Amino acid sequence: MAEETLADELTQEEMDELDKLAYTHKRYLTPKEIAAYVLVNFGQKNLSQFVDAFKEFFMIQFLKLNSTAYANINLFASIYDAVDDTISGLIIDRTRTRWGRIRPFFIIPLPLWLVGGAMMFTAPNISATSKIVWAAVAIVIYGLGMSYFGAWNLMIYNITPNTDERNDLITITKFFELFGTWLPSLVPVLVTLLPKINKSITMEGVYSGFAYFMLILAAVFAVFGFFNMRERVPLMSREEIKETSVLESLKNIITNRPLLAVILANFFNSFKSVGGSSESYFWLNNTGSLLFTGIPNYIMVPIAAKMVKKWGARATSIIAGLFGFFAYMTLFFVGFHPFGQTFKDHYIFNLIWVIFGLTICGLPNKILNVSGQIVTAEALDYMEWKHGLRNEALVTTVQGYFGKLATSVTGWLSGMVLTWINYVPLTDSLGNAVPQTDPTMLNGIWAVFCILPALARGLYGVSFIIYPIHGDLQQQMIVELAEKRAQRLAEQEAKDHQA
Repeated sequence: MAEETLADELTQEEMDELDKLAYTHKRYLTPKEIAAYVLVNFGQKNLSQFVDAFKEFFMIQFLKLNSTAYANINLFASIYDAVDDTISGLIIDRTRTRWGRIRPFFIIPLPLWLVGGAMMFTAPNISATSKIVWAAVAIVIYGLGMSYFGAWNLMIYNITPNTDERNDLITITKFFELFGTWLPSLVPVLVTLLPKINKSITMEGVYSGFAYFMLILAAVFAVFGFFNMRERVPLMSREEIKETSVLESLKNIITNRPLLAVILANFFNSFKSVGGSSESYFWLNNTGSLLFTGIPNYIMVPIAAKMVKKWGARATSIIAGLFGFFAYMTLFFVGFHPFGQTFKDHYIFNLIWVIFGLTICGLPNKILNVSGQIVTAEALDYMEWKHGLRNEALVTTVQGYFGKLATSVTGWLSGMVLTWINYVPLTDSLGNAVPQTDPTMLNGIWAVFCILPALARGLYGVSFIIYPIHGDLQQQMIVELAEKRAQRLAEQEAKDHQA
């Protein structure tokens, strides 16, 4: 009776506002759906981590690909990917199926990136020219498959209209990514120990076998995700898509100030990969062993969530980026062998220092992974708020242009820095890698390993000074966007009822 009295006292406008509030704060995700998203992310991210960390090392060390040829292949592949991304972005945005817009691309590109990924970590005994062709085909096919499979990344922006639930899912996902870092981090251990245990096992075989395992794991999780996730954020109808030109969509993206800040930050942050690609060279040559790495920072994911809730994603990104800059520069100036003239002098102390320093430098990594995805989601919400559009794939394409530009530069740099320091891969009679000892070369590897990640982190943080989504503007956007989505849902329900 009290409920009926309360309902009578509310106006229709107030009832509508309550409905919008309920829509905005409703919890949509089931445990199985959360698990599906986490597993797809787990497989894809760790495959990407494995490829980024070891592709260059494998191709130059075991395929015996010339470092200059590797740099040029990456430059060509990046240009090709930029062209392909335009097409794939338009296709994904305009896809409408009974399975949704994004889910079909969990399955369709699987054969491409499985074949390309396997080729990248296979070293056939062929001529030097054939090796160049082999590497180029592998990198291009893998990149083409990932251009379409990359649509899965858009699921986080469509799986729930509840921004708090979305941010919680991002945090959960980033936490479980930490456990996935164990998989690629096993590679240096296996590469070091297995050939010693069994002489018939080679370093090349360990890299290849682990690559095949990672590819299969990622594919299985992708299929599982296809069958266990849904898309819920209301989209433009086919008719509305036809009325919106590609040029208009691009104009809305280019004038999206938050997105420009995100693109600029990610462009600068991409240069960290040059330092990452030199990691295997550093451990092999500077320390004499591929066995070690930094310590994962599990505690930083829940801390990242608290930082975002307290200060917002913008301030969190700025703080973490600047911290990374100062940490890496401190590590560089102290050096990799502060105890003794060489690393072998007081080996244990030097090793402890390097691992400790890299662990401190890695503290912002998961913070930026969490806040970075949140600011991207906010930038997409901003575009929907301003223009009524959710062209995530086309947005990703524009981001991809800058990403490919950065990748082309970093991919080229990754190969060329080895040429500039005159790095020559050494192997023993069994084909296993042997460390270099030239101090000039070792110092060059150390500089690449530290300075570029420092600049990447610092410029990333500074870029968010121009990011406008915070304070009163953010609150206004959240309220008005909820109203727009509620209206779109009502229109869709009316059309379904008429049909």
